[in-house]
Amino acid sequence: MKEQDVKARVQAKLFALQDTAYRDFQCKLTPSIKPETVIGVRAPAIRTLAKEYAKSPDVAVFLSMLPHAYYEENNLHAALIGAIKDYGACVAAVDAFLPYVDNWATCDSLKPAVFKKQLAVLPREIERWIGSAQPYTIRFGVEMLMNHYLDAAFDPSYPAMVAALRSEEYYVNMMIAWYFATALAKQYDAVLPYIEGRRLDAWTHNKAIQKAVESYRITDEQKAYLRTLKIKSVQAE
Repeated sequence: MKEQDVKARVQAKLFALQDTAYRDFQCKLTPSIKPETVIGVRAPAIRTLAKEYAKSPDVAVFLSMLPHAYYEENNLHAALIGAIKDYGACVAAVDAFLPYVDNWATCDSLKPAVFKKQLAVLPREIERWIGSAQPYTIRFGVEMLMNHYLDAAFDPSYPAMVAALRSEEYYVNMMIAWYFATALAKQYDAVLPYIEGRRLDAWTHNKAIQKAVESYRITDEQKAYLRTLKIKSVQAE
C-alpha cells in the first residue's frame, strides 16, 4: 500500500537520524507528549529532511496521513507545510494539521513562508484560529499575529483581539504573555494601556511584564515602570 510504503520510508529516515541524548532532553522540554512517541531528531536535521522531501512525490501522501505516530513526523509535517508556496493550499494544509498538534514545539515550528506575502488577507484566518476551541490552534493564531503584525502591518485591533482571550491552558496563556511582551518592545505606546488597564488575567499580565523586562529591546526606564504594574497577589512562575 502506498501510504504504508511512505510511512515506512519516512520513519526509517527519522530513526537513522536518532540522537537518544537529545530525545531525553526534548522529552523534558515538551512534557505534554508521550516519551515513546519521541525519536530524538534535532531541528536542523528535520529541516534538511523537509527540503529533501519537498520535491518528492511522497509529499502529498505524507501530508494526507494524519495523525502521525511520532513527534518528529509532526515536526516534518510542519516543515513541509512551511514550504508550500500557494497561499490557499498552505492555509488548507494548516487547517488540516492544526487539530493534530499536541505540543508547543510542533506548534511553534509551523511557520509558513508564504504568509509573509499575504498580510492583507491573513488576519481573516488568524481570527478564525484564535476563535478555535483547540489550544494549539489558538496558540498558532496568536503567534501569527506576533510574528507578522507588530511592525509595519500593526493595527490596534490586533492586541485587542489577543487581550480578549481567556483560557485555562498554560501554553495558550504563555503565548498571550509572549505576544504582549514582544508588543511592548515593538509598539510600546499602543500596547502599554493593556497592561496599565489590567486587560489580561492576572497570571498572564505578570508573565508578560516578566518577559518584557527580560528583553534588551525595552529601555531601563520602561522596565522600571512596568515593574510597578505587577499584580502583587499573583506570582509569575
